Amino acid sequence: MPPVSISAGNSVTVRFRWLVLAYSRDLIGLAISIFLAFELRFDGVLPPRFDHALWISLAVWLFVKLVVFRLCGVNRNLSQYTSFYEVQRVALANSAGSVLGALTIFIVLGPWAVPRSVYLLEWIVSSFMLLAGRLAIRAAITMKSSRRSGEDGTRTLIYGAGCAGLQLLFETRQNHALMCNVVGLVDDDPGKVGLILDGKKVLGTGEDLKSLARKLAIKQVFIAIPSATGPQMARILKLASSAGVEHKMVPSLGELIIGKPLDGQIRKVSVEDLLGRQSVQLDVGPIQDRIQGKVVMVTGAGGSIGSELCRQIARFQPAILVGFDQAETPLFHIDRDLRKGFPGLAFCPEIGDVTDPDDLQRVMAEYRPTIVYHAAAYKHVPMMEKHVFCAVKNNVFGTWQTARAAIRHGVEDFVMISTDKAVRPTSVMGATKRIAELVIRSLQTESDTRFVAVRFGNVLGSNGSVVPIFKEQIASGGPVTVTHPEMRRYFMTIPEAAQLVLQSSSFGHGGDIFILDMGEPVKITDLAFNLIQLSGLKPNEDIRIHFTGLRPGEKLFEELNLSSELSLATPHSKIRRYASPAGLDGKQLRALMRDIQQVVDSRNLPKLLRILEQTIPDYTPSPLLNVASASAAQHLPRSVEIAASHDAADEAASVNLSPIPEAG
Repeated sequence: MPPVSISAGNSVTVRFRWLVLAYSRDLIGLAISIFLAFELRFDGVLPPRFDHALWISLAVWLFVKLVVFRLCGVNRNLSQYTSFYEVQRVALANSAGSVLGALTIFIVLGPWAVPRSVYLLEWIVSSFMLLAGRLAIRAAITMKSSRRSGEDGTRTLIYGAGCAGLQLLFETRQNHALMCNVVGLVDDDPGKVGLILDGKKVLGTGEDLKSLARKLAIKQVFIAIPSATGPQMARILKLASSAGVEHKMVPSLGELIIGKPLDGQIRKVSVEDLLGRQSVQLDVGPIQDRIQGKVVMVTGAGGSIGSELCRQIARFQPAILVGFDQAETPLFHIDRDLRKGFPGLAFCPEIGDVTDPDDLQRVMAEYRPTIVYHAAAYKHVPMMEKHVFCAVKNNVFGTWQTARAAIRHGVEDFVMISTDKAVRPTSVMGATKRIAELVIRSLQTESDTRFVAVRFGNVLGSNGSVVPIFKEQIASGGPVTVTHPEMRRYFMTIPEAAQLVLQSSSFGHGGDIFILDMGEPVKITDLAFNLIQLSGLKPNEDIRIHFTGLRPGEKLFEELNLSSELSLATPHSKIRRYASPAGLDGKQLRALMRDIQQVVDSRNLPKLLRILEQTIPDYTPSPLLNVASASAAQHLPRSVEIAASHDAADEAASVNLSPIPEAG
């Protein structure tokens, strides 16, 4: 506590000294102005009969103007921050003081005691003195700061001569923590080249960056273009890398609003900047209404999306947040993070498997969740091509069991995380997620629970995603492996994906499929190039890029919706709602689940593929899977064929196909 008090006392003392100095400066300037007004009126020889009027005018004007300045807050601004608006305020306050003082003098001394021209001269001279004093102080401080930066700072260019660039230039002069000497600016608008902005010249365009860096011994470039698109950022990154200078990104105004100082937010260019995505603006009202005071359950809470969903949900003050996952260590980490970041949150980590009805029964019966976010799934495409039955069990039956448990325990909202790979799938992972969508759409027709699915593409930084893999390969010296030169993917950040999932669920009515605006698809080869450059290395020189060919289940381009799905607007500009044709009814769904359960139990791959192709007509199995299926068909034991035709009652029991009891 004592250090705080001392600091506060010092702050008050400094402020008091500043006010004394500011008002002393103005008093002196105003006094000189009044004397000069009288002297100028009489060409420097003031008649003795006006001595009395001079002293009365001096006292009146000084008193009136100091009162007006106090009321207008003229001296609340530091002179080193004098701007056009401060000049305007000082001029208006001085004008008001001159008029009020003149009226007072006119009343006290009479109409002829002071020549009328003195009133005009006083206003002109005092305005000049007040503004000149402020500008002189700002100029002196700016010159001192510039001299200090020039001696100690890193030689720097600012890329971008717009508003952000000018704000950064001003900040570098005032904030010595930045330790940079701004030599000039560059801008891609040729019309700005040669302009002098706040004392610094626009030296050229981005194409001139390499020659300018060599000629002026530039060591770093600050990129001050917060609105730059992904391709623009990629181009700027390439130019800066080619120039051999360190490059950093200046945050947008929205990022500065969180309150951190600018010197703590100037950062290296990140892969997120290369996406050129605008930050998501949430409509928090509907989300708050849905979550606040409710019990919320997240399956797959230890995963990339599940853990971020937990962090985002925690902001909206749920009564209880239940994290459900079979992986102990990731669940431990999210539990620790939430206890640290949200000490008032009632977070309950629960170990369990979404394919185990007993685990789901135990947790839902204990907590009675109102909302379930179902993020538990197997997601790695090539891995699931090798473990087909595991993908079916986790993605299909995990969704089936979790959704049925939600209905049984009266859950109001059930939100399933889906994927763009469910559209015209070429992988088992995509096909299983498509069936999971069919499951919840079918269950919607026989329950009061609102079921919705949210589709999105690749998530930057998620476990096993391409960006962390590329970074590991770069760190180890390469090569960076890309499957195909033309492969493109949709990308978004983990927080953006989680936020838009919450937003989608806030206005879902049941049976909806929501698709998030992913922007333009990114070429994976370009992503690899940019990541290598972000590391300060040269692609195919320092780090080689190696093309390995498409892996089983992969396709060159992902799609977000089917042509048969009708696109509808939602209250959020980045979210679309898609209405699909009529899906499976309850009887068809149960028959499908029985058939899939049979082939999973018997590990009958050929029959599983037939079921998937019949259920999803646009599913195209990978060639490797077709070969494996043909080989399995040749060696399929007779006992498996017999087992596949066991009693229907046993089938129903094995997959838990009994009617869903009423909630309550």
